[in-house]
Parts: sequence; C-alpha cells; structure tokens
Amino acid sequence: MALRDARRDAGLSQRELAERVGTSQATISAYENGSKQPSVATLSRLLAATGARLTVTRASQPVVEPSPRELKRTARALRDVLDLAGALPVRHRRQLGYPRLAQR
Repeated sequence: MALRDARRDAGLSQRELAERVGTSQATISAYENGSKQPSVATLSRLLAATGARLTVTRASQPVVEPSPRELKRTARALRDVLDLAGALPVRHRRQLGYPRLAQR
C-alpha cells in the first residue's frame, strides 16, 4: 500500500507517523492493513507527513466497473461454492497430518 511504503521510505514507525499527524498508532495500522479507508484529504495529509505526495495519473487502460448483472452472477457463484463447502462432511482428527514431501 502507498501509505506503508511512504512511511517505511521515510524511516518512520506507525507510532511516529501517528504522532506527526495527531492520530493513534491503531488508526495508522488500520489504514495500512485495509480494515479502515482514509478519505483522500486524510491520505494526502498522512503522505505529506512522510515527505510524499498524493498524485493522480492517467490509467494505462480504462477502469471497467462490472455491471450489476455480472455482480449478481458472481455473487450467486460464490454463494453456491459456500453452500457446497458447508454441505461437505467434516471429520476431525486428533492429530494434524501433513503430506509427505518428495525427496530429490
């Protein structure tokens, strides 16, 4: 992710970046691992604190959004796979087994 790369390039820890911008280390971590999305303004401010800048460039290929029909079809396929996985019998073993590796 751009934020993590910029922070590391600047030699900053998550805590140090958080102190620079007045937020918590947990918030920086959430932005970096994708569990929380910063606004464009916030991302720009975070990058500026690392000495980087948010820029916009033209994509080499047009961005294609899937149609509602494609999204529905994909959702149905995912639901079918999850239903199938849920219907499979489960046999738990007391000990975890590993496949033997081929020797060279």
